[in-house]
Amino acid sequence: MYGERASRVPRAVLWWSTSPGSAAAERRVLPDGCMDVIWADGALLVAGPDTAAHVVTDRPGARYVGLRFGPGTGPVVFGVPAHELRDRRVPLADLWPGAEARRLTERAGEAADAGPLPGPLLGPLLGAVLEEEAARRLGAAPRTADAALVGAVVKGVRAGLPVARIAADAGIGERRLHRRCLDAFGYGPRTLGRILRMNRAVDLARGGTPPATVAAVTGYADQAHLSREVRALTGVTLGALTR
Repeated sequence: MYGERASRVPRAVLWWSTSPGSAAAERRVLPDGCMDVIWADGALLVAGPDTAAHVVTDRPGARYVGLRFGPGTGPVVFGVPAHELRDRRVPLADLWPGAEARRLTERAGEAADAGPLPGPLLGPLLGAVLEEEAARRLGAAPRTADAALVGAVVKGVRAGLPVARIAADAGIGERRLHRRCLDAFGYGPRTLGRILRMNRAVDLARGGTPPATVAAVTGYADQAHLSREVRALTGVTLGALTR
């Protein structure tokens, strides 16, 4: 069972999942340029930005609630540059002071025990705790020019603009832009653009759009180019992802 909704935290999504079945199941988490804080059966973890699909093996009945932050937002919440968490899953206690991590873990556990769980109430009840803390941290963060740069980079790569154009529009050099992107996204603007374009393509294909049309709409040279990029970033074919 999986569910999600737009979060009250700007540019974030709240999601929840309970693993079905009576045997361990494997699932593939696609790279999306985002970072998550995840409650996993009592523990709080942070998922850094991935450069390729992350394969997870879930035990039967495993419960998860996560808050997925839009590209560039996670480092403000977690207090570390995104590249330090690239392709990693770490305990929240490794990033925050121990008392703060314990307090949030305890509040999340109380929320998880407050309703008839597992079930559809798991996400909203526990997620509200994660949202409250994330909103508090974002509100307390100092305002910097990086927020505008993050938005400009995401908008630019989604539009398929060359990196040189994005840097010029931001008034900085390409090398400096790359360094700022490593801190904000975990990788440079070219990689971010590849990942965001692949996600859009997969979403269209899962919605029933034919692969050739997906390739044309999302800016790939042709269907073969689309296929190569999907396999390179996810480890499987587009058909496997849509089945």
